[in-house]
Amino acid sequence: MAQKRQKQGFPSKEQVLEFLQTSDTPAGKREIAKAFGLKGQEKIALKRLLKDMAEEGMIDGKRTAYHRMGGVPKVTVLRVVEIEDGEAVAIPDNWSPEAPGEPPRLTMREVRGKGGKQVAALKRGDRVLARTEETDRGWIAHPMKKLPARTEGLLGVVEIDGSGKAWLAPVDKRIRNSSPITDLGEAEEGQLVIAERAGRSDRAGVKVIEVVGDPLAPRSFSLIAIAKHGIPHIFPEQALREAEKAVELPLSVDRREDLRHLPIVAIDPADARDHDDAIWAEPDGQGGFNAVVAIADVSFYVRAGGTLDREARKRGNSVYFPDRVVPMLPEVLSADVCSLREGEDRAAMACHLRVDEHGNVTKFRFTRALVRISHNIAYEAAQAEIDSGNAPEHLLNLWACWRALERARHARDPLELELPERRVALDEKGQIAEIAIRERLDAHRVVEDFMIAANVAAARALEAKTAPVVYRLHEAPGREKLLALRDYLATFGRKLSLGQVITPSLFNRMLKDVTDESEKAQVMEAVLRSQMQAYYGPANVGHFGLALGSYAHFTSPIRRYADLLVHRALVDAYKLEQPKPKGNLPESTGLSDRDRASLQQVSDAISQAERRAMEAERETIDRYVAAWLSHRVGEVFDTRITGVQAFGFFATIVGLGGDGLVPVSTLGREHFRYEEAAQVLVGETSGTRYAMGDKLKLKLAESNPLTGALKFVPVDSDGMEIEPRGNRPPPRRGPPKGKHMVGKRGRPGNIRHQGRGKR
Repeated sequence: MAQKRQKQGFPSKEQVLEFLQTSDTPAGKREIAKAFGLKGQEKIALKRLLKDMAEEGMIDGKRTAYHRMGGVPKVTVLRVVEIEDGEAVAIPDNWSPEAPGEPPRLTMREVRGKGGKQVAALKRGDRVLARTEETDRGWIAHPMKKLPARTEGLLGVVEIDGSGKAWLAPVDKRIRNSSPITDLGEAEEGQLVIAERAGRSDRAGVKVIEVVGDPLAPRSFSLIAIAKHGIPHIFPEQALREAEKAVELPLSVDRREDLRHLPIVAIDPADARDHDDAIWAEPDGQGGFNAVVAIADVSFYVRAGGTLDREARKRGNSVYFPDRVVPMLPEVLSADVCSLREGEDRAAMACHLRVDEHGNVTKFRFTRALVRISHNIAYEAAQAEIDSGNAPEHLLNLWACWRALERARHARDPLELELPERRVALDEKGQIAEIAIRERLDAHRVVEDFMIAANVAAARALEAKTAPVVYRLHEAPGREKLLALRDYLATFGRKLSLGQVITPSLFNRMLKDVTDESEKAQVMEAVLRSQMQAYYGPANVGHFGLALGSYAHFTSPIRRYADLLVHRALVDAYKLEQPKPKGNLPESTGLSDRDRASLQQVSDAISQAERRAMEAERETIDRYVAAWLSHRVGEVFDTRITGVQAFGFFATIVGLGGDGLVPVSTLGREHFRYEEAAQVLVGETSGTRYAMGDKLKLKLAESNPLTGALKFVPVDSDGMEIEPRGNRPPPRRGPPKGKHMVGKRGRPGNIRHQGRGKR
């Protein structure tokens, strides 16, 4: 684009600044001189003027491209630092930590490159060549090209080899090779560090940019996950100050329903860090029940548009590790003022339910309330009281109402899959005391069914007012997944007709028909893999797994941003606004204009944040399990196969979890054929089969706490390792006629592959 023509004559400093800021393209000395029509001696004077402006801190850059000091070049490399409402926010990639002030933050408005070509979706850490623009609303960037990754934030442990050369051993089990370290900085051998690539190629090595510390110290595993996934875990001072102001907001019953007389109880895990929800029920005298689900009134304290809200939106949800929680909200709110604690007055959003004798919710209403929790009780303690036969009346009423809700649940027949949850218990020093599968109690089901009822009521209440809804969505399995499931079930002699309506009941009946426990585990695993991933969105497609037409998340606003948005929508729809606060807090507790305009973007962002949290939590548990098992290498365990591939299979320890690989090369001296449709490895000589869901004894060969990776080897009936295939004489060259050979001799891929279309 051509430069704008300026008024002729030698420019003032202010005119130069204005030209640099309004120029559509990078502007240096040549462009400035041309714009102002400067010639001869005037160009020499311009050179002196630009030098003076640079020394005075008015401009920065090179003589071929100047920009305002503290600003950003017209075309520059940016680094994405966060994704907010689906939009990438970036800072200059070469911004020096020694530079005064904070780096400018630029919002990516158009994710299109040269010629209008779509630039690949951006994520945190990406580097982008972009054209920049300063507007009245801040800096905007127009991406031109996504640059090759420099692997920002590469995590690993420093190792020194025999020659004194430093290497970075990765903690991500997906990265197999160590990288040479070109710059150790202050790091020492054995320390956990964050590094970045020293150049464009892998051969250039890495340089250490931050020392984390002892990788095996108590509570290091969650720090690894936080760093690896870029989980925001430090609140800015402004957010903390806003939280302190929010805490001072007065509670009154002027515009709240006073429910402090009800014996409402909060039933939570014994190690719960916060208490979002509490429940109460009593018979209505007509065979049904009146019930209240009281949820922390977070929207009263965290208002749209404030710094607290922006930080919560960025996080999307709290992230829970065995040793810590990375909260969505500062602890003064999440663990104190918003948390429903026994004997203390708390602000709540109350969902009143009328439940008939069949468990159907016939009426509901929402109010802002004042509650005083009568008991905070752990699931195990509540169950023990019920089982004792001497439970107090308020617990007996909850269980009676739940049995009605349970009848309605059975009637709609949601998907019933057994998904064991691993629990890591730590001692006072942060060391692992126990790892076990969390026991599933009726107490868990009681709370779960009350929460589901309230979530459905919230969605329907907003629909009744044609108000915006952030739904919790779970679509039915796609055709591709169903085809794969059909082919897999066919290997058991079972049929899945794709011409029928696919419902959760169909899968439940399928599982009930399987009597053999080993086969049932295999089928359940396959059904689980066929399911779509749940997500958030403003366009309703129902919740397949729960067999519900309308479903939203309402019951956990302390730890989920989606729930907070649903609360705000209810405030607007049912006119539940509170008195305007004093001070600098935003006035409204309802939805902002930005919430309404960007509901799809927000939903996408919090769905991504949820997946990030789930992955970080799972990886951290894997590391704890590997640490727990690192002293038991060589022991034989009862395991179950969780996945089969051409290169081997994965198995998990029964009752403990932790997936470990069994390479196909360790299965014995014969070749194993991989049957893709059946997901099974078959020994060509013995007919030995390794299939998903099979139980077998395996010896733990390796356990790496840094990566969470386990490795098993098979054993014979006497507990001795099976002689690996690599110890036998080399096989003849070339595959037998009519077979397809993949892989190379001496590697795990040296198997005959029989997949779909290769029979």
